[in-house]
Amino acid sequence: MRLLALALVSFAAAARAGDAGDALRTLHAAGLERSYVLHAPALWPGTDLPLVVVLHGSGGSAGAIEAQTGFSEEADWRGFAVAYPEATALYQRRWNAGVCCGAADDVAFLRALVDDAAAVLPIDRRRVFAAGLSNGGMMAYRLACEAGDTFAAVGVVAGALVTPGCAPAAPVSVVHLHGTRDDFVPLAGGPGALGISYPTTERAIDFWIERDGCDPTPRIESPNPDVTRRRYACGGGTGVELWEIERGKHTWPVASRRSRLLPPPPKKLDATGVLWQFFAAHPRPG
Repeated sequence: MRLLALALVSFAAAARAGDAGDALRTLHAAGLERSYVLHAPALWPGTDLPLVVVLHGSGGSAGAIEAQTGFSEEADWRGFAVAYPEATALYQRRWNAGVCCGAADDVAFLRALVDDAAAVLPIDRRRVFAAGLSNGGMMAYRLACEAGDTFAAVGVVAGALVTPGCAPAAPVSVVHLHGTRDDFVPLAGGPGALGISYPTTERAIDFWIERDGCDPTPRIESPNPDVTRRRYACGGGTGVELWEIERGKHTWPVASRRSRLLPPPPKKLDATGVLWQFFAAHPRPG
């Protein structure tokens, strides 16, 4: 309890005026000054906190992805911390996910972010996760490839595995959500609306099935008529899932309780809730 009290005092000192749950933090990583917003939950569970690092898409921002996903709302309800990092403006606010985009050492930055968050909040290092949209999802895959010792699981929405020579040092649980009508990062691979060609989502799932020692035959479910969920049983407490959203486009699916300013979501699918439930079930083994 003394550690918790000290963490709360430190966090309150760093919080921005008028936003008691959030603190804007800066750090230096790989020669650059970087920033992120750290959100502490309104309802503290009384134990060390899981941490979800949420990565915006190309040209996005911490504030935009927080509003789009509602992850802070989910954190307040479920009792976990959330970090919203900012990609560097040097590369048009895009993450260096491998073949795309820029040359910033974003893996070093996001490792440093976890250390920084753990310095002000009691973070459970076995329950650190990354989630991302589009280019942010591609960066989440890179973290699974190169920082599996830090991130227990990743969640990818409308992204692709574009990290060359992906060779994770440890098994990482993976959940991937993708719309069948995504014009920017096509589910079936190939060139998107911007002329950039991507590998198939199936290729990424097959990679993680093999890497995590999963049964290649999935359990197939339909949570609702617009969604197909494929779950793969894996060894060592890891898991792999693919959610295909019928007629879904290049966006973060949100339930009706999310912002009414966003486009209507696919029927009854809340990507934020799906990702958190997957993360909660897949801490680092051991």
